[in-house]
Amino acid sequence: MSGLELRFQPGNTLPQVDPPRSPRETLPTMYDLPSEYPEEPGLPDEFHDLQPQLLSRTLYLSNYSRENWFSASDLNLYYDVNHALWHKRPDWFLVVGVPRLYEGKTLRRSYVTWQEGASPYVVVEFVSPGTEPDDLGRFYQPKTSLLAKAKPKALDAADEQSPPGKLEMYERYLRVPHYIVYSRHSQKLRYFRLQGGVYEECSLRSGNCAIWLADLEIGLGVWQGEFENIPGHWLRWCNQDGTWLLTDTEQERQAKEQSQSQLLQAAQNLLATGMSLAQVTELLALSDEQVQQL
Repeated sequence: MSGLELRFQPGNTLPQVDPPRSPRETLPTMYDLPSEYPEEPGLPDEFHDLQPQLLSRTLYLSNYSRENWFSASDLNLYYDVNHALWHKRPDWFLVVGVPRLYEGKTLRRSYVTWQEGASPYVVVEFVSPGTEPDDLGRFYQPKTSLLAKAKPKALDAADEQSPPGKLEMYERYLRVPHYIVYSRHSQKLRYFRLQGGVYEECSLRSGNCAIWLADLEIGLGVWQGEFENIPGHWLRWCNQDGTWLLTDTEQERQAKEQSQSQLLQAAQNLLATGMSLAQVTELLALSDEQVQQL
């Protein structure tokens, strides 16, 4: 066992001084903590690789510049200053108000909350066979009537010595405002909002914009279409009116199509003035393909 593992076993903390220093100074950084654990399984399927990409590539936050938020998938998330090695690997999460790069300089190996100074604002988990009880915690009930009665249990001494489940960790330790669970097999989407320190399940809206995050001014819904040439039902960000937000690739293609349309319109306008096709082609530097479209 390494010195780090000996020092940061669950329940161990670094010694403090008088006056006490902050956790940022006394606890390990992302360079000290493991970025992966060999005993943990890899991604369960290709969806868990592609879906996070679509979420990140269609995300647009009007109140934050791209350099002022961070999103990641399957990255170690360290969350408890009293148990430095406790971590989860969310399928996708978003943190706002932090630099895109770690300390503005480098890619992150993991996300260490006591070093970053901010917890995730949105977490999305994708249901896999066998993960639903952990993804949903106390909300995993066979009967809908029991959901409204579901309450968080009180912590006891035994609970404090073992890592919490996903929902409990997001709710009690990180206080993530928006927690979303999605099953691609059933296209079932569930949304939990932190209210008074406790998650409450919220009803979904009709239409594309099933979930509206008013504080981020962005919506989320299930989009049926092709991403990376693979058809499916994907989670995708949208405007409040349900208009799907474009990926970077789609934005580039749209801009190219608009430019092409404007160029052809300019060519048609010049032809209407009596200019010859050869003159218009030379003036606008039209390609053979563009000439054929006139």
